[in-house]
Amino acid sequence: MAETITYTLVKSGIGSTKKIRATLTGLGLTKMQKTATRKNTSEIRGMLNKVGHLVRVEEI
Repeated sequence: MAETITYTLVKSGIGSTKKIRATLTGLGLTKMQKTATRKNTSEIRGMLNKVGHLVRVEEI
């Protein structure tokens, strides 16, 4: 498994629940087309699964 994971916000969180918006903020995604790179941990993968319809995972 790779050490880092890169993901991009491709769809807005407007209209989503507070939990979804909080998850996006926790992932560091505050603006459209923003890309973040984090350590590939089970916590980050779980958060990405929750907002999978809003983000694109580019590198695992």
